[in-house]
Amino acid sequence: MMYNKKMKVQTDIDIDVIDRDSVLTHFRHITASIKKKNEYTKHNSGVYLQPIPFDPVSGLSSIEYKEAEERGYFKLDFLNNSLYEGIQDEAHLDKLIAKEPIWDLLQHADVVKNLAHVHNHLDVLKVMKPQSIEELAEVLAVIRPAKRHLLNESKETISNEVWKKPEDDSYFFKKAHAFAYSVSIVVQLNLFCEQVEQNAS
Repeated sequence: MMYNKKMKVQTDIDIDVIDRDSVLTHFRHITASIKKKNEYTKHNSGVYLQPIPFDPVSGLSSIEYKEAEERGYFKLDFLNNSLYEGIQDEAHLDKLIAKEPIWDLLQHADVVKNLAHVHNHLDVLKVMKPQSIEELAEVLAVIRPAKRHLLNESKETISNEVWKKPEDDSYFFKKAHAFAYSVSIVVQLNLFCEQVEQNAS
């Protein structure tokens, strides 16, 4: 089959689930691979639901995920997200998303240690003191290596620089991902407060 560059599809789709392994038992899939020091290893979350060449011994795609994307293969990232364990239904989730959280809770170690993505970054939260989903998204970006140098910069400098792709191709967080994860942290904060209120009554 000839490859047509005009048909190239670039995607970056994350699917959050309670139990990744359980969900994947329902799909015939091939695990994506990532090349590190000239060795192919398992991609942390990526799979292909379409046919792609693979190593029958390891079960991994024989085309590294970046090259596979260049060839038009469609990788999906299935990510474990434990916050769904406390969600009753879609209406409950909508309510938790819509409610303004108590942002100052992000300054307390006992709360932060239980939050996804920021649990090891209380130091960054204490410096940046986010008070909105956008500012929390910037925190999530700054904790990545390519943007860590922005930590002690002004809010204006951070907002101007944090979403720019690094020239040296070092790891950074895309804006869409950061905002999505920021919303998930808001859900966790509001769920925490809801549970505290229920326990107190």
